Parts: sequence; C-alpha cells; structure tokens
Amino acid sequence: MNVAPAVTPAELVVSLLAQEIDDGAVVATGVASPLAILAIAVARATHAPGLTYLACVGSLDPDLPFLYPSSEDLGYLEGRSAEITIPDLFDHARRGRVDTVFFGAAEVDAQGRTNMTASGSLERPRSKFPGVAGAATLRQWVRRPILVVPRQSRRNLVPEVQVATTRDDHRPVKLISDLGVFELGAGGARLLARHPWVELEAIQERTGFSFQVEEPLPVTPLPDARTVSAIRAIDSRGLRDQLVGA
Repeated sequence: MNVAPAVTPAELVVSLLAQEIDDGAVVATGVASPLAILAIAVARATHAPGLTYLACVGSLDPDLPFLYPSSEDLGYLEGRSAEITIPDLFDHARRGRVDTVFFGAAEVDAQGRTNMTASGSLERPRSKFPGVAGAATLRQWVRRPILVVPRQSRRNLVPEVQVATTRDDHRPVKLISDLGVFELGAGGARLLARHPWVELEAIQERTGFSFQVEEPLPVTPLPDARTVSAIRAIDSRGLRDQLVGA
C-alpha cells in the first residue's frame, strides 16, 4: 500500500469514516456534520463513486469539490440532481433505503446510548445540548449507523448517559473516536482497534466505562496516499484538524 507521510489524527478518522461507505450505498447527513460530509466526499472520490448522497440542506447528490464550514451551506445545493426535503429523507430511511448515517453525541455509554439533549435530567436540565433533530428514530431505521466522537474523554464516554436521546438495544453499533474503534451494545463495550499514536493504557484513562479488548488488539492502518490526497484537496483549509483531537 502506498502510504502518505505525516498523516494527521483527523485524516485517519476521516478515512475510517469513509471506509464505512460502500460503493453504491445511500448515505445521509444531518446538521453539524462536517466530518461526515468530508468522509462522503472522500469516499466518492476514491472507492465509492456510485454512492448516493442525501444532504440535509435539501439536495440529492450535490457536487462536493470542497468542504464548507457549515453543513447547511447553500453551496451544497450546487450540482444537485434533485431536491429532497427532510420528510423525504426520513421516509426513505423508514423504508430501509438509507444505508449509512454518522451520529455525534455529547455523551455515549457502553450500551451505545447517546445523549444529545441535556446534562442533569429532562425535568431539571443544568445545560442543554444541540438536541436530537430526529436522530432517535433515524438511528434505528438506517442499516449501518455509526457513532462519531472526535475528541474522546471521560466527559463524553461515560458510565451512563444522563439523558438517553438515542438507543438501539437490538444490535451493536460501531463508535469511531480519535483514539480507537469500539463496538457498543447490550453486551457492553469492546475495543476493536487502537490508533497508532495511542496505547491501550491511555485509552483506558480517557474512557469512562469499562470495556473488553480484542486480543490481539489491532492497530488501525494509515490511509493510503490517494485517500490522504483526496482529504487534503477537499478540505484544503484544514477544518478537519480543528474538529478532531488526539
């Protein structure tokens, strides 16, 4: 494999997200999803030219020549093959026509429950988070939901979410962070792989729940030069590095 030099943590995370998109897949994004949009653009430019993209700004298969700071930028209407409404997007998901959606969260626990609602309780919230925006149902309808935590810590990987905004007790879910890749679900958490720049002990220090460890623990491979080149061309302003920690 032709490996590009000096790959950043953000570039590895984006490449892992892109790998979750198969050629021919239908993928959708919601609000505040710049990393997901970048991953979709990279997948289309590399291994998945036949993907179908439903953008929440209201476009079907827009051009993705570069990454805008806002996921709702009207630039994502350019080159669209059709317009699509939010009800259309949910209707397609409910009918099983959407393969992959990436979900962020303020908190995630080992059972795969996420909190995007508030700290404290619903009755007496101490602070409010961005909100659910339909993710509670969408997560259960899409074929391959993926959780994304770009700055892993004990504050966002917690023993139990304060408010369960989304949950899916019937199947495990993959979580990709800036430190590694987990599988979460009713049976608890399992670390599937660690990223090259972090050891297991550091991941344990920055994880608020207990987890099993794949034996032997794989190290996530660096993206090839073609993928890194696509990431850097589409996100030429380096927004990705502002969003991913490590």
